[in-house]
Amino acid sequence: MSGNIRGRPDFLLLFLTILLVGSGLIMIFSASSHLALIQHDNPWYYVMKQGVFALIGLFVMFTFMGIPFTWWKRAAPILLLFSLLALTLVLIGGTSINGARRWFFLGAFNFQPAEFTKLSIIIYLSAVISKKGERIREFRKGLLPILAIVVIILLLVMKQPDFGTMLILLFIAATILLIGGTDLRHLVIFSMGLIPIIVYFAVSKSYRLQRLTSFLNPLDSPQGSGYQLIQSLYALGHGGLTGVGIGQSVQKLFYLPEAHTDFIFAVIGEELGFVGTSLLIFVFFLFIWRGFMAAISSYDPFGIMLGIGVIMMIFIQFLLNVGAVTGILPITGVTLPFISYGGSSLVLCLASTGILLSISRDNNRRRQEATRIQQNRGS
Repeated sequence: MSGNIRGRPDFLLLFLTILLVGSGLIMIFSASSHLALIQHDNPWYYVMKQGVFALIGLFVMFTFMGIPFTWWKRAAPILLLFSLLALTLVLIGGTSINGARRWFFLGAFNFQPAEFTKLSIIIYLSAVISKKGERIREFRKGLLPILAIVVIILLLVMKQPDFGTMLILLFIAATILLIGGTDLRHLVIFSMGLIPIIVYFAVSKSYRLQRLTSFLNPLDSPQGSGYQLIQSLYALGHGGLTGVGIGQSVQKLFYLPEAHTDFIFAVIGEELGFVGTSLLIFVFFLFIWRGFMAAISSYDPFGIMLGIGVIMMIFIQFLLNVGAVTGILPITGVTLPFISYGGSSLVLCLASTGILLSISRDNNRRRQEATRIQQNRGS
């Protein structure tokens, strides 16, 4: 009888998600309307496309919310295999843009395998580590096979190349491995071997090195590698305390590259000011906190690792994006979760949130069951 109890999802987490998506649609229209009018003779072009992805993502989120999160443990090998296949095929037949081969274009829409891989690696690592249990502390039989899979995925992503996604995957893997009980010494040794590869990848092309170092002093190359950051800082400075008003940004008028994608936070800062960006950051941190609480409240080690992996993925993307826009961190081309234009990213974030909501439902279901048992004993 108790198995029929359906737990309630975390409604605050659900509300924050919808709030972020709605805010993103408003800001995408504001940041892209002039560009869309010139390129497509329709100021609504980009926001309409993003709206379609938002509907798809919300449908996926509510569907995943209704699926018991333990189901993903069984699906993990299939998801991983699909990711490996897609990452390989995109290098062969994907579309190349600005020297990066990351996308499959399907008519008016596109699919970025690396985005899907973020979620599949979270599910796979959580499933295999929870299955290994204490054996994860053994290097040869426990950790080494997992590291081999992680390295293959990282190499495929680096080959595209996609430095930002590679960093996110690395942080996700390290977080889940630590939570799963991996011997810290093994991870340190592995990291020491991986760092030279990452450094070589970062400096092997001059344009990558310039992007990674230009944030230290963008004025050294105001028309080159420092241009985008300078325009971003102009936007944030122009916004001041309360902003110039929604739709009134100057920098989005072809001064700030990628205004509706990677650098949409700068447009938010110009139009809504310090108050608006602070409010957005508060909402993000509240989202992270609610998701983290849902994860650590899980009764299943798989649920804990799965939930924390999802939260870490969203948090690292948020950190890398805001850090790049404000000049605190190098520019890595990472979008702002839920807000930036990009269908693959939005659907991924909403699908991942659906899994978090499923974990919260299971937590509440178990609490309801425990309460009912106590009441029955008391009567």
